[in-house]
Amino acid sequence: MTQPPVAFTPPIGVDGAPLLVLGPSLGTSTILWEDVVPALAANYRVTAWDLPGHGGAKPATEPFAVGEVADAVAAGIGEFDGPALYAGVSFGGAVGLELLLRHPGLVTAAATVCSSPRFGDPANWTDRAAQVRTQGTGSLIVGAAQRWFAPGSIERRPVLAGRLLHSLRDADDASYALCCEALAQYDVTARLGEIEVPLLAVFGEHDEVSPEAHASTIAAGVRDGRTARIDGASHLAPAEFPDEVARVLLDFFGGAR
Repeated sequence: MTQPPVAFTPPIGVDGAPLLVLGPSLGTSTILWEDVVPALAANYRVTAWDLPGHGGAKPATEPFAVGEVADAVAAGIGEFDGPALYAGVSFGGAVGLELLLRHPGLVTAAATVCSSPRFGDPANWTDRAAQVRTQGTGSLIVGAAQRWFAPGSIERRPVLAGRLLHSLRDADDASYALCCEALAQYDVTARLGEIEVPLLAVFGEHDEVSPEAHASTIAAGVRDGRTARIDGASHLAPAEFPDEVARVLLDFFGGAR
């Protein structure tokens, strides 16, 4: 089986500095991290990647698991000078946990942002996959706006919020559905204790998709975990409060060296 297609941005930042890899939430693209990258790039070489059929990545042509996306990301990291630091939002956070489990030694410290060790009832994901196959990703925009952004976030950052919702509309329908089916099968709860590297579980104050309880489960389950809250944020904290997300990541990765 071929690896699902992902696409990396060219690294920017400090030559010779540690590599920091940023992962996306389902339905978004690398623009999710756009306003966080400048602060991170002052200390690191920063690259971000896109899910299959999202942003700059080619569409997927066959089913895949979250762990197989992690394998593809690991292959991409291998093309840069490693090892790497890693931070991922939602699906990207799930990929980060799978990276730590499947490729020990490749990532020296990681942050899950608005993410979970398991994303709810698998039937909800298979239902969403079926909806997208018949109605397209555009049918998800209203619900996504409600889940992704806390009250006031769209009004405060309308341009970026609009671009992110457009990235959902523009995502390849089949690839998005395959991502949903991968999330339906994803559950690393029982394996968190195998993760030894320092891990920060960041959660948004108003996030109902991956609430504080999910971050606490991750932090308590790994061997060296902690949590951080982004006040006022919902599920796309890097877009809603980029400065605060940059601060907690810089504090964490700086102490994890």
